[in-house]
Amino acid sequence: MELCDERQLRALLARYGFHFSKSMGQNFLIAPEIPRKIAASSQADGSCCVLEIGPGIGSLTVHLARQAGKVVSVELDKSLLPILKETLAPYPNTEVVSGDIMKLDLDALVRDRFDGLTPVVCANLPYNITTPVLTRLLEIGLFRSITVLVQREVAQRICARPGTGDYGAFTLFCQYYADCSIVLEVPPECFLPAPKVTSAVVHMEVLPQPAVQVQDRELLFRTIRASFAQRRKKLLNGLTSAFQGELTREELSDALTDCGFAASVRGETLSLEEFSRLSNRLGELLERA
Repeated sequence: MELCDERQLRALLARYGFHFSKSMGQNFLIAPEIPRKIAASSQADGSCCVLEIGPGIGSLTVHLARQAGKVVSVELDKSLLPILKETLAPYPNTEVVSGDIMKLDLDALVRDRFDGLTPVVCANLPYNITTPVLTRLLEIGLFRSITVLVQREVAQRICARPGTGDYGAFTLFCQYYADCSIVLEVPPECFLPAPKVTSAVVHMEVLPQPAVQVQDRELLFRTIRASFAQRRKKLLNGLTSAFQGELTREELSDALTDCGFAASVRGETLSLEEFSRLSNRLGELLERA
C-alpha cells in the first residue's frame, strides 16, 4: 500500500471509520517524496532509535523504519492504533506507544524501549503542540537531534537571527540548546486535509553543551523574556518592569553600559552571547542587593 496515495489513503481511513480531528491537528502527508526527505533529514541510521510523535497512519514511520535501527511512535488518538497495526506490520523494528507525549515519562521510555540505541526525534508535529513539545524535548536533554515538520512561521522563528522580525524569546531558547536550520518547505497541498499555512522541516542538532555558559540559566531566560515582553520598546524599559523591586532603573542602565550596550538598545538586536553577558552582570547585582 502506498500510504501517501490520496485514493488509497481515503479508502484505508474509510475502512476503519476514521474521521480527522481538528483538535488534534491531524494533517496526513499525501506527497510521497516529503516523508522520504524528512526521514533523510533526520540523519538517523542503524545505530539510532527514533522517537516519532503523532505517526498518523505511518507514512513517515515506514521511511524511518527503513533507515533507523528502531522507531518508537507515540500516538494519542486511539482510533489510529488498529490502522498503524496494519500499515506497520511489515516493519518489525517499529513499536507504537499509546499516550500523550506531554505526559509520558520520557526517561523511562528511552530506557525501556530504545534498546541502547542513540535517541533522536523525527516527527510531523501537530501544530497546536509544537512549542510545548519542542520545549520539553530540548530541556530533557535525551536526544542527539530533533527533526520536525512544523508551520513555516514557527520554523523561521526557531532559526531567526538578531534584528529580524522573526527573532524572539523562543528563538533564543532553541538556539541555546541546538544548532537549528530549515531543511525544506512543504506547501499545503502536500497534506490531507490541506492546512491553511505552508509548513517547513527544521533540523535541530542538539549541542553537547549549551551554546553559552551562564551563572544562572533561569536568570538568562528571565532576562530574555523581559526583553521581548515589550518588543518595540527599549530593553531598559523591559528590564525595569521585570526586575521592579529588585534592581533600580539606574542599576539596570549601568548594567547595560557595563556590558557595552547603549541605554537605547532594543533587546531584539542582542545575540544569545550578548544576553548571556547581560544576565551574568544582572546576577552579580542581584547577589549584592
